Amino acid sequence: MSQSRSPSLRQPSLVVLAACLATVGGPAVAAEGQDTGFEVGELVVTALPYASASTANVFTSVDRLSPQVIERQTVDNAWELFGRLPGVLLTDFNQGTTSGRFSMRAFNGEGEINAVKVLIDGVPANTNDGGMTFLDGVFPLEISSLETVRGTLDPRVGLYAIAGSAAIQTRSRGDYLDLRLGAGAWGGREAQAAAGQEFGGVQHNYFVGWRATDGYRDHAGLERYGASGKWSLALGENGRVTALARAYRVEADEPGYLTRADARAAPRRSYAFSATDGGERTLTQLAVAYAGSPGENLSADAVIYANTFDDQRFVRFSAGVSQQERLADETQWGARGALRWEAPAGPLSALTLEAGAEYQVQDVTSRRYLTNARARTSQTRDQIYDLKNTGLYVQAVIEPTAQLKLIPGYRVDWIDGDYRDRLAGVTAAAYDYGAVGQPKFSAIWTPRPDVMIYGNYGRTFQVGAGSGAYRIPPRAADLEPSENDGWEVGVKHTFADRWQARAAYWEQTATGEVKRRLNDPLGDSQNLGRTKRRGFDVQASFDVSPRVQVWGALTLQEAAIKAPDPALPAARGKRIDHVPTRLASGGVDWQASEKLRLSLSVNSQNSYYLEPTNTTGRFGAFILANAEASYRLNNTVELQVQVKNLANERYEYVWWDGTQSLHSPGETRGVHAALMARF
Repeated sequence: MSQSRSPSLRQPSLVVLAACLATVGGPAVAAEGQDTGFEVGELVVTALPYASASTANVFTSVDRLSPQVIERQTVDNAWELFGRLPGVLLTDFNQGTTSGRFSMRAFNGEGEINAVKVLIDGVPANTNDGGMTFLDGVFPLEISSLETVRGTLDPRVGLYAIAGSAAIQTRSRGDYLDLRLGAGAWGGREAQAAAGQEFGGVQHNYFVGWRATDGYRDHAGLERYGASGKWSLALGENGRVTALARAYRVEADEPGYLTRADARAAPRRSYAFSATDGGERTLTQLAVAYAGSPGENLSADAVIYANTFDDQRFVRFSAGVSQQERLADETQWGARGALRWEAPAGPLSALTLEAGAEYQVQDVTSRRYLTNARARTSQTRDQIYDLKNTGLYVQAVIEPTAQLKLIPGYRVDWIDGDYRDRLAGVTAAAYDYGAVGQPKFSAIWTPRPDVMIYGNYGRTFQVGAGSGAYRIPPRAADLEPSENDGWEVGVKHTFADRWQARAAYWEQTATGEVKRRLNDPLGDSQNLGRTKRRGFDVQASFDVSPRVQVWGALTLQEAAIKAPDPALPAARGKRIDHVPTRLASGGVDWQASEKLRLSLSVNSQNSYYLEPTNTTGRFGAFILANAEASYRLNNTVELQVQVKNLANERYEYVWWDGTQSLHSPGETRGVHAALMARF
């Protein structure tokens, strides 16, 4: 099949330039506090009691989702919420505790290349392989905002931030007691409660949540519990210290994958050989943080933390292979922080200098067994290893004039660690990747108060995951990290608080990109090769009237293998698997009356290839519509109804096991209802 470039991406930078020139001539209406971020829903920005520095000076594609949108969603896991943000690809495995992931910037969500750094309240939240499992421990009602930072620019994040980062902030301020009780399709039921109190300089916030479902498919039941507490104390007028504790547990069955024929004939089916598949997972998070002003013209934030991850999974992918038991036990701890100095009045319009550092240790035990109906028959993996990451960065925000900002930055990371294979009796040290330098630079020009034109360049990096990060014999030579260089040019336009729009063109190229061998007993990585990704994004929202808002987003993207691993020459010039070339979303929100709110949203993507040679067909295209209604019964109670997959579209996740395509069908139309009470 021909791999010619998509016509929609030819010379897209000219499209952005034309948009820049067109907006410069538009009506002049100031947009106070504007940045390059795009807001989905009404977003109330408050001071964060602890987190890394604000994205106010990160001029790239930043997107935020408001709590008003989040709290109305009925989802099994928090990663699904990111599907409401532009340019985000959801990968829905629908396999028990391994439910799915999100990705962006033309990376897939297969788990081979986990390219998104995740932060929960400023605390790093990726597992050792880069997975975003810690997101499972957060429920919608405790979230105050979701944010994605796409691209290679942000110097605050290092390891795992190949394509960007994603952050969840949980509720931190105010006096409230919110309850949500829900039930719906496929035996779904849930209860969430969030409470907060603020008096004097003391704030404390609590959350408990439970969700259970029988699942759309047979043998797909799930039950999850979560609880968290946050306690914050003001240190006079110049600072605040905050403590956080979170605990989570989930138990779930796995329906397994179907052949192509069975997925179409009986999509709710689960094969008999999957009857004992499933697992359980526990997560904990502890953190103590400081944010404040330690001196004149100074501001600082810092956090120390500890995370634990304990996972047991039984899985059998097809009738021709054995069931596996997969055990993962991780303990992570570390610290991160930043100090900023804002220069007093001088010859420049403004000048800010920032320096930050982080240190993280991951202690991992990874074991695997072949099993028969959960009874162990042999052991295939017994590994203990640790990975240490040290990162330092500096950044300056230079404003020569009120209309121009120049932001140079530089980050450097070091990787260290040791590995022991107790089955093979082998020990090894981590590859000496050296000091991994990552230059960053962005510029933003504001020719008019309602127009921002920006450009940026940055480098991120990738090292091997799991055992792929260590010099295991017979490997003798050290490896270089994979360097991922990206740039972006864009424009944002606002109009009288009624209109916001942003368009951007971007590219990312990587040297020596690697991916995990997902079903490898050693847990090793393999070479993907030199790659190139590029895309064009446009997002817009418009308040048609005080009661009606319409919004939409389109991403056109390509991900290609330019120079493949010599062992797979057929992949040269081919598309990277599981990456659609088009993502689109849009909708309308209508406040029909003082009590009634109606919403309609649509998400779509086109099909993707299943493997690097692009010879096994294309799958995964869909157009999904969801409808929402909320009716305020009184000043305290609101009835919320969601209809998912309104048009009853057939959709699925598909992968290639080396001999055949395996399919996980998605849910058909389902109705979910909830009562939301605010006291």
